[in-house]
Amino acid sequence: MTPEDSIRVLIVDDQRVVRDGLRMLVGFIDGVEVVGCAADGAEAITMAADLLPDVILMDLRMPEVDGVAATRAIKATQEVHVVVLTTYADDESLFPALEAGAAGYLTKDASAEQIEAAIVAVQRGETWLDPAAQQRLVAAVASPAAAESLPAQAQAPDTGGPQGSATGALPDGLTPREAEVLALIADGLSNAEIGERLFLGRATVKTHINRIFAKTGVRDRAQAVGYAYRAGLSHPTG
Repeated sequence: MTPEDSIRVLIVDDQRVVRDGLRMLVGFIDGVEVVGCAADGAEAITMAADLLPDVILMDLRMPEVDGVAATRAIKATQEVHVVVLTTYADDESLFPALEAGAAGYLTKDASAEQIEAAIVAVQRGETWLDPAAQQRLVAAVASPAAAESLPAQAQAPDTGGPQGSATGALPDGLTPREAEVLALIADGLSNAEIGERLFLGRATVKTHINRIFAKTGVRDRAQAVGYAYRAGLSHPTG
């Protein structure tokens, strides 16, 4: 990969030791270039506009302008992939961050391999969910309070089984293959992993996901997970 093809990353965190550690760690990833570090959300908004990064590693809890507000502001003006960072897997800002447009999230104890996987995945247009924090998201989207924040179509009724109903009918005109893909999204699989599981090409997986989103009225994977649970196409584990 040439320097021109490198994934340009902006790091945002209000703790200098964390910024410096991430800069060093991310800097060692092949094909990734750290183009800057911001100390808060306001600086992140300015630097994102100036540097035009491909991916932003965004802390959530920062004074003045936090990571959710910064993500929302940046996503409103430019195309960039945001991976949020949080200290705890149960951080209450995770779901709002995804709603603001974040493409993935990591906990701050993530390994170099996990950070690289997240950066590469979101750059490909996929969502990357930290396994530990995924349980927090599952609990949130499966709760009645979270259901109220979803579009009307996304609030699929609980039809009582993995086939969508006792008669086997699937909700919102989903095909059996689309229901399979949706269930795997709810299990936290990436596009590549879904393709491997179902023996489908990446373009075919994306086509299925686009059709699922259009039929069900969900905007992103977070809402798709909630839809899958309420429609009985998948069930939380653990």
